[in-house]
Amino acid sequence: MRDVTVVGAGPVGMLLAGELARRGVDVELLERRPVAGEATRAIGIHSPVLAALEPSGVTERLLADAVRVRRGEARSRGRLLGTVRFDALAARFPFVATLPQSRTEAVLAAGAPEPLRGAHVTAVIPRPDAVVVRSQLLGRIIESESRLVVVAAGTGGRDLVYRGGAVRPHEYRDRYLMTDAVTPGRDDDAVAVVHLDAGGVLESFPLPGGRRRFVAWDAPGGDDDAEARTDRLRAALARRGEAEAAAAVTGATSFGVRRVVAPSLRNGRILAIGDIAHEVSPIGGQGMNLGLLDAVTLAPLLASWVAAHQAPDAELGRWEARRVRSARRAAALAYANTALGRPTGAFDVVRRGVVRTMLAPPTGGLFARAYAMGFDADA
Repeated sequence: MRDVTVVGAGPVGMLLAGELARRGVDVELLERRPVAGEATRAIGIHSPVLAALEPSGVTERLLADAVRVRRGEARSRGRLLGTVRFDALAARFPFVATLPQSRTEAVLAAGAPEPLRGAHVTAVIPRPDAVVVRSQLLGRIIESESRLVVVAAGTGGRDLVYRGGAVRPHEYRDRYLMTDAVTPGRDDDAVAVVHLDAGGVLESFPLPGGRRRFVAWDAPGGDDDAEARTDRLRAALARRGEAEAAAAVTGATSFGVRRVVAPSLRNGRILAIGDIAHEVSPIGGQGMNLGLLDAVTLAPLLASWVAAHQAPDAELGRWEARRVRSARRAAALAYANTALGRPTGAFDVVRRGVVRTMLAPPTGGLFARAYAMGFDADA
């Protein structure tokens, strides 16, 4: 019987498995995907996560390739509305580290056990002293037992932990277009830029290797043909004066957003972390970071449970309350960012005034801290 089975080998599950292995816990890592994903997804790693990962050496490896974004700018019609100064925060790492998620996963994999890939977990069944994990592997049904199970399988694994309908997502009408593109050298190479105008938001984030991530608000109901998506994103860039970036775009993906904050993360010997428990809009970039903080703060509690053969119920209760509280704060911020980035039409002048006020002293420092996850309960 294993000590711990972790379901899901994305960044959150990989980090938890690595942290447990580092503490001498016998941990198994199951992953449905046959190979690691290469899709363009989360890119920003915030200061509290970097601080939490420093003792294990993970932070040093992440920062070896990352871009350190020390400030962000809000612009409208080519003019600066305000600046978010991450480098003015009283933090161990006063910046946002940007790195493709595939690279983040590769760094975390160095400390984690090799995942069993192609294992589709269909059920986790609690028993008095263990949990049965039922999987499909190469067309066969396999059952194994583990003392503890942590599900970090993303949104697709929610039904393994929560009853159908118990956790209802809130769907937004908003749609976004996204791409990563190699751009010519520019004066703001290491600056995150948010363009706000009457047609909606366009976000631009630096990545290693001279690349930038572009995310643009897209009207619902648009043609989902690949060429049509690409043309709309190019047009959104050109309207904001990003003609060179528009020329560099070769394709675009489309995605929607929704919000989920589960009220609990534990049911006896089964725990849920990451997107399965709290899914927030990517506008603001805190979803993956919430999951990473779930994992790094949970690992010592599980290691203690395994060593003592007794659940640290009080500590787990406090951990659960902190993580749910943090997820609610992140979801509220993501909602505000999503609303702020919608088209405003004639009210654009009002939004520009609101953003100027938000980012000016003395409130500007508070917003910088919020965007850098400084209000997370485990920051």
